[in-house]
Amino acid sequence: MPTTSVTSTIISSLGGGSGIDMAALAESLATAQFAARIDRNTTRSDTVERQLSAAATLKSQVAQLVSAVGERVRSGDLSVQPQIANGGVAMVSRGAVNGSGTYALEVTALATAQIIKSPPVAAPTTVVGTGSLTLRFGSIAGGAFSEDPAHAAVLITVPAGSTLADVASAINAARSGVTAYVLNGDDGAHLMLKGPTGASNAFVLEASGDPDVAALGWTPGEPLRQLGTASSAALKVDGLAMVSLSNTIADLVPGLSLTLTGTNVGAPTTVRFSDPGSAVTTFMTDLTNALNEVVAELNKDVDPQTGELSRDTGARALRRALSGLAGSIVMPGAAAGQPATLADLGLATNRDGTFRLDAARLSASAKASPAGVSAMLTNGIFGVFAALDKLGRAVASPTDPGTLAGSLRRLSEQKTRLAAEKTDLAAAQDKLRSQMITRFAGTDARVGASRATLSFLKNQIDAWNAKSN
Repeated sequence: MPTTSVTSTIISSLGGGSGIDMAALAESLATAQFAARIDRNTTRSDTVERQLSAAATLKSQVAQLVSAVGERVRSGDLSVQPQIANGGVAMVSRGAVNGSGTYALEVTALATAQIIKSPPVAAPTTVVGTGSLTLRFGSIAGGAFSEDPAHAAVLITVPAGSTLADVASAINAARSGVTAYVLNGDDGAHLMLKGPTGASNAFVLEASGDPDVAALGWTPGEPLRQLGTASSAALKVDGLAMVSLSNTIADLVPGLSLTLTGTNVGAPTTVRFSDPGSAVTTFMTDLTNALNEVVAELNKDVDPQTGELSRDTGARALRRALSGLAGSIVMPGAAAGQPATLADLGLATNRDGTFRLDAARLSASAKASPAGVSAMLTNGIFGVFAALDKLGRAVASPTDPGTLAGSLRRLSEQKTRLAAEKTDLAAAQDKLRSQMITRFAGTDARVGASRATLSFLKNQIDAWNAKSN
């Protein structure tokens, strides 16, 4: 058997006879004693480091994929979205369902809120006293108030010593729908009251108590204190007149919600729904390519012969999840015949686990059910993003040992233990070296004494031989 370099050093040192370097001998012996264990620790540490890198790369790729899909879906152009020709009339947004078609929109009036002001006082901190306020709701027409019996009146108590600011706080605390605040005008501080929009949300304020509190009351007979009237929005959709208490109208028609911002009397604008077909095809192509990047890395890592994660449970779990991704149901509530899986969007799985885009199937789904395809590509609790987000969360769960995050946790713990073992081996090797040096010191002293005696005897013999001659 060939000798190692450490063993050769030891043999060389021993062959020196009485000239042995005891410190070097102790170093060599201690190194030889721990060489195999240190080499094994180094090999295991290098392996764990490579496994950590591979698992972290896979986990990062999945996270980046999920994030990119989320951003893409949230952009909105993958689903059917309403669009308005005249953006100054209204802001449009997608309603609770998918919409389709084209509509004419004419806004003749915006909804407004009633606003009243109180008589002025010196400052917001001016004490107005004590009393009570009652808000009654209804409609105002021709200077007369008609109370709505279905809308309960709201009683507000004004405690003794209340300031104008305290009165505003008490009104807001009643949560009547009327907002109170104090503004400083040119003539002093005013209590401002602002109600909800809509003609049926007009109000009067009854007041009693100390004079300054009683002065806060208001009826339509005081028009100078009224700064805004309660009115409803008026609009026409395809020529049909309608009214709304608010400028925000949800699901005016299927898939269309509006926030009115202006009027266009006599000049109707057009609202239509976008066709996301081209964007969906591009998205599915990009998604297929991104998934294949993950699969390529995964296949390399789980290769039985060369893969760093060939026996890793987290990598295997990811491979199983990806192999079933195309056929998994991502729209559990889809009606029969409606797209419900990624396969319905053209995602197909090859035998080696990679993906391809079946453009014909995607086109067929988009043609048969554009609303169904659109529904799969929204930022909801179901759909493509939700399915990938679920996969990403599973991969990133550190408490589950069967995930990549679980593998990373286990490998990190192994790395820590190996680092501690390396430190312990180095300490044990140094301790053995020190012990050997201590033991060899005595041997070195004895050898030195023997060498001195031998030298004396040799010199004596040489002297005797010289006399004989």
